[in-house]
Amino acid sequence: MRILVVEDEHKIAGAIKAGLQQENYAVDVEYDADSGLGAALNEAYDVMIIDRMLPGSIEGLDIARQVRDKGIHSPILLLTAKDQIRDRVEGLNSGADDYLVKPFSFEELLARIRALMRRPAQAQSNTITVGDLSLDTHSYQVSRNNQRIELSAKEFALLEYLMRNAGRILSKDNIIAHVWDFDSDVLPNTVEVYMGYLRNKIDKPFDKPLLHTNRGFGYQMADKTA
Repeated sequence: MRILVVEDEHKIAGAIKAGLQQENYAVDVEYDADSGLGAALNEAYDVMIIDRMLPGSIEGLDIARQVRDKGIHSPILLLTAKDQIRDRVEGLNSGADDYLVKPFSFEELLARIRALMRRPAQAQSNTITVGDLSLDTHSYQVSRNNQRIELSAKEFALLEYLMRNAGRILSKDNIIAHVWDFDSDVLPNTVEVYMGYLRNKIDKPFDKPLLHTNRGFGYQMADKTA
């Protein structure tokens, strides 16, 4: 899953990025409001973390407003040093989904990100399932038919994105946009290579495939006999 961080304090931005990458997220960082807005409007993100007070011609609230005005529905988490009720109300009214006051713990930030990324059907569980395949977003455990499957960090991130979008046909460009960050050196066949890794682990040892190729269109995670 891909996250945008817009934060002008480099130490804070670096700590957030490092922590989220340890949790298998792809992370892009921008340090001013104008660059942050450009990234938010032109790239695909699963969550945006935006500081309220930023250098540039606008501020964090304006980023949230313009993102919503363009019909982009990615969850937005605002960071701020302002903790008055009126400040929180203003932030939420701008289009943000949540509001976190500095200083904050990384554990709380991570919990809020996970909460924002849950679909309604997953609100009471950390586990995503497709057929007999299950993935736990907290323990990072994957199993199929009660057999544990070991994945690399990138394989896990790719599988999580596929499972969160089960039933949808996802193009290579769409997958790259959500699983790899902007600075990653992604070759044209990178997605194919990682799909091969996943197939070898989640499909080949079992009776039926869950990962399907739609030639000319992309990939689909689905239990087609369900």
